Amino acid sequence: MSFKVLVSDPLAKEGVDILKGFCDVEEKADLSEDELVKIIGEYDALIVRSGTQVTARIIEAADKMKYIGRAGVGVDNIDCDAATKKGIIVSNAPEGNTLAATEHTIAMMMALARNIPQATASLKKGEWKRSKFMGNEMNGKVLGVVGFGRIGREVSKRAQALQMTVIAYDPFIPAEVGAAMGVEMMSVAELFTKADVITVHTPLIPSTTHLINKESIATMKDGVRLINCARGGIIDEAALYEAITSGKVAGAALDVFEQEPPTDSPLLSLDKVIVTPHLGASTVEAQKNVAISVAQQCIEVLKGGSARNAVNAPLVAPELRPKLEPFALLTEKMGSLAAQLADGAITEVEFAYLGEVAEMKQNLKYPTRMGLKGLLDKALHEPANLVNAEFIAQQRGMTVVEKTSADAGDYKSLVTLTFKTAKGTQTISGIITRVGPRITSINGYFMDLVPKGNVIVADHINRPGVVGPVCVLLGRYNINISNMQVGKVDVGSESLMILAVDDVVPAHVMQEVAGSDGIISAKFMQL
Repeated sequence: MSFKVLVSDPLAKEGVDILKGFCDVEEKADLSEDELVKIIGEYDALIVRSGTQVTARIIEAADKMKYIGRAGVGVDNIDCDAATKKGIIVSNAPEGNTLAATEHTIAMMMALARNIPQATASLKKGEWKRSKFMGNEMNGKVLGVVGFGRIGREVSKRAQALQMTVIAYDPFIPAEVGAAMGVEMMSVAELFTKADVITVHTPLIPSTTHLINKESIATMKDGVRLINCARGGIIDEAALYEAITSGKVAGAALDVFEQEPPTDSPLLSLDKVIVTPHLGASTVEAQKNVAISVAQQCIEVLKGGSARNAVNAPLVAPELRPKLEPFALLTEKMGSLAAQLADGAITEVEFAYLGEVAEMKQNLKYPTRMGLKGLLDKALHEPANLVNAEFIAQQRGMTVVEKTSADAGDYKSLVTLTFKTAKGTQTISGIITRVGPRITSINGYFMDLVPKGNVIVADHINRPGVVGPVCVLLGRYNINISNMQVGKVDVGSESLMILAVDDVVPAHVMQEVAGSDGIISAKFMQL
């Protein structure tokens, strides 16, 4: 049987050649949705990059399709849910650009330290101003790595080869994992005070948006250098401009921006800022690597095997999926909540399935991995998925445990997620109701929380005059509270308050909430 593969975006020749050695390949770029719908039924596989939008309508017409490959990291241009329902495996190539992004970070750091772009421009203008471009050696300097995932670790290795001391922050990485690489893990606040150079390698999520801002920059060493080859928005560009012009920050190297292209950014006017147009993954080798990866995975799937980077491979029989889907959604939300509740790296995660849901014991890997996906999505550049979630969790030093019991107490089915950090153990429990998932308790405080949207979770003292001022404070900033719940405990005891709000709460407002009388701690979360 001869298979047909459609390559609808430009793909490196090495990948195309691999495909041609196994099946018939047609390269057709710049096809509209209508054009793809007309022809897609002829093909067994589809390879895309970022240009092709693989919509549900296209997938519905793909009657022979077994595989869709994305030659790159993100799969946001592919309707993975539609593909799953159609039985089509979707995979990507997340490892392909790791070294490209790593080397670009190191190149930016060295160029920043030695003023290479500025000196090049000066010399090309006919100038010879050696003293103007006095640089700094990186030998002996402290590099602070914010985000110790795949790229952060590779950057660390190369920095150590330059005889730099490396420190790192990552709330999902235990201290012993960093120690094994000769890297001291610490809080981001401590890292900011110790590093001579800071490079960020985190996803852009609420907790990392403007992580480097006016307040955090003020705590840094005078003359610190900042590098961002990860995501625009992690650094507050207005605050960075002010810090460079004041002399607090010696310079910055940016590959990504809050708005791209950054045509109106005042940072472009500063000699102490070096920039590149989002080139982190733009190497010949990276493009070749991702092309080869998806080509090899495509062939494996067409042979009847699996794709090693599949993002949607089903883990349950189709007839059981409707029964388990609500629990998978519940565990995903519980995982997200756990990630945002945790103070420090999570070292152990236990999913306990109690009551009727325990009867599906052989298929509970699906909701467990969805729970891990929800937890890890807060930590990764690219989303975790059903296939790699457990592997990534273990790679990050987490022990994953799955338990079942027929006893669910007052409920037909109950799911409890227990997670451990160096600071202790926390628990979240939830159920499925007729209208969807509900969180029934957090750390022993009972509630009925719809795990959706924006919430503030606050530990507080249960006494008069604590809750009211918080509500007034939010009202002053025009933040509407749509629902409020308070755990029932004795007066004077510690309790938990949950506020569902209609808008994202800015960091400075959360600082005021946390500083209110009687509030022990407060966190803004998105579920």
